[in-house]
Amino acid sequence: MQARWQRLSRTTRVILLGITSAAIAAIPVPFSAAASAATKAAPTGPTVITTREGPFGNMLIVGSGKFAGYTLYLLTSDHGSSSVCTATIIKTLPGGPGSCSGPPADPKAEWPAITTNGRPVAGAGVDQALLGTVDRPGIGDQVTYAGHLLYLFDEGPGMLTGEGWDEPTLPPWHGVWWLVSPSGAPLAWPEMLTTTDIGGKAALAAMMFTGIGWEPFPVYSYTKDTATSSACSGACAAAWPPLITAGRSALVGDVASTKLSTLERADGTLQLVYGGKPLYLFGSEGIAPKGMTYVATGSGNGAKVAGGTFDLVSP
Repeated sequence: MQARWQRLSRTTRVILLGITSAAIAAIPVPFSAAASAATKAAPTGPTVITTREGPFGNMLIVGSGKFAGYTLYLLTSDHGSSSVCTATIIKTLPGGPGSCSGPPADPKAEWPAITTNGRPVAGAGVDQALLGTVDRPGIGDQVTYAGHLLYLFDEGPGMLTGEGWDEPTLPPWHGVWWLVSPSGAPLAWPEMLTTTDIGGKAALAAMMFTGIGWEPFPVYSYTKDTATSSACSGACAAAWPPLITAGRSALVGDVASTKLSTLERADGTLQLVYGGKPLYLFGSEGIAPKGMTYVATGSGNGAKVAGGTFDLVSP
């Protein structure tokens, strides 16, 4: 798992995470821990999936083998066994040729899959009925939980550096990476809302983590929603990830706290609502160069989906 560190150092990632909340800053980060997962071997038997308490609640981790103690992640753009996060080598990635996923020992994979040799086993706090596998080309039998494909990211056990990465088009994984709760739902952090300039107008945005650091990504509303319910689920939510949160969200700039609320989605996650509008990110958000960096373009504005429209949100 070396490709991503060509874009951002491990130390920088942890420092930036520390800015998000005091809880994150308290995460133990064993820089001198075991060698990177890229040097580890594939499983020789059934993989155990277990849990541990983290800064945002109880989360899934690997419970056996060479990757014991490694944090597990899901990708919002995965839908059932369908995923754009494959072992296919892409030559145009910012850090050079590489793939989104691959076997656990693949040094070119940004998010290696956690695989198993045999039926995965539930450890403490894990529901055996939610565990499964998908045989994936170039990867092997990848472990799933509640239908979510499970991935590795960190350089050692006990680390938590993959939370909240937004990778819509650069690299093109078209989604957000979250921790996984024992219920199988994404486990989010407290969001940070701000504003960004889209075509000369202020638009509500969420600060998300990328390979070049924190960037404001515009958020969208969906015309079929109400203030208390979301009409975007399944394939819609895979393409338009709900902006979920844990705890009290930070507000930066011209964002009104009186307009902010949440609704509980069917999976138990809390989706942010602003001015009566549930909020979403766009899984294929356009990215454009600006000076020495890149900015999101608001390319999802006006998109028609299943009889409704996704629109930028005014602060």
